[in-house]
Amino acid sequence: MNTSYPFAWSFCLSDEKIQFRRETDSVVTADAVLDSGRLTVRLKYSWKDEPLRLSAEADGSCTAEIIFFEHRIELKINGRLSDEEWPVGEPLFTDAPFTVKNVTLNEAPVRVKTEVPPSVTGSFEGIEGWCPGDGVFVGDCMPYSFGGRYHLLYLRDRHHHGSKWGRGAHQWGHVSSCDLVHWDVHPTAVGIDEQWEGSICTGSWIYQDGLHYLYYTVRTADGSPAPICRSVSADGYHFTKDKSFRFTLSDRYKSVSARDPKVVKDGGGRLHMFVTTTDLTIGRGCLAHLVSDDGEHFTECGNLYVANNESEPECPDHFFFGGKYYLLFSHGATAQYRVSDKPFSDFTAPDDPTIPCASVPKCAVWNGRILFAGFRADNCYAGAVTFCEAHQLPDGTLSFGMPDEIKK
Repeated sequence: MNTSYPFAWSFCLSDEKIQFRRETDSVVTADAVLDSGRLTVRLKYSWKDEPLRLSAEADGSCTAEIIFFEHRIELKINGRLSDEEWPVGEPLFTDAPFTVKNVTLNEAPVRVKTEVPPSVTGSFEGIEGWCPGDGVFVGDCMPYSFGGRYHLLYLRDRHHHGSKWGRGAHQWGHVSSCDLVHWDVHPTAVGIDEQWEGSICTGSWIYQDGLHYLYYTVRTADGSPAPICRSVSADGYHFTKDKSFRFTLSDRYKSVSARDPKVVKDGGGRLHMFVTTTDLTIGRGCLAHLVSDDGEHFTECGNLYVANNESEPECPDHFFFGGKYYLLFSHGATAQYRVSDKPFSDFTAPDDPTIPCASVPKCAVWNGRILFAGFRADNCYAGAVTFCEAHQLPDGTLSFGMPDEIKK
């Protein structure tokens, strides 16, 4: 059997419950079961005893295709992508014998498309309550304003953080709008293309010297320290991973949980990065503060914010508006803000610091407006986009409401 990647198994579903089963020493290494209008495929890899599971609505009139890449598995029903998973290790099913086979299983190599996708791959109207559909949900949102457009990067989620044996396998989706009503869909900004990448975590976007930079950490599949990475683009729509840029926090910090880097530029052109983590010297959650004069090498310079306990402040954000600096972060998915006259110190909490925009919202200043985007879900991770707009009061505190475009 050919096990060089990528390859595909295709078959027309039968009316039998078990479509096929492969076993080695009485251990099921792969099977496909059609039950109550749903096809479920289980595949074992050397990484874990628990098989990866893919499923989709189907019946005996459907055709199914399972496409295997080294870092991803796709399940297509009647040619439509219906589910995905992200493996680690070697497949244990390629040489296993069939013990049940009620379908004709065809195996063939897959031609990988090398064409660069267009900048716009789709469109829709209305962002409030939006998610991509077809089993894909919206997780952490990362807004950014550039060129008169409101860009929304977000974590593409399948299985509500259950993919890749619970590591999430999140990738960065990208949509944008010039009026908050009509939205364009763009190519995946940051994807998983290696097995060691457990999930692409939340991060930030910054433009400098004619290039667009996305900064993020990668949750590793093996639980080792999460490296801070970046991707680069000339047009803001097609990003390439900069594999020469990668570092981890020092032993002062809990580098395994490091995530959500926010990068901003000060008035002198110096870059400042804030990273969610724990300061192990005091045992409290914090935002580690790093600086860089060249954009290539970052140096730790203490903490921008320290929590009152072990809770790590997630998804930090930072912006300037109306003469005030704002620092944002979330505890328990609920966001709060601080205000200061200085960019990186003396932040104070207002009487009510809560940002009422569901889970872990972040913001972008767009056309002189402060617009937050978060996600709303019921008792699980990821769901649909939700928005709110902030209005600055004379003392620098914020009041919140729904943007007029979304009200309509």
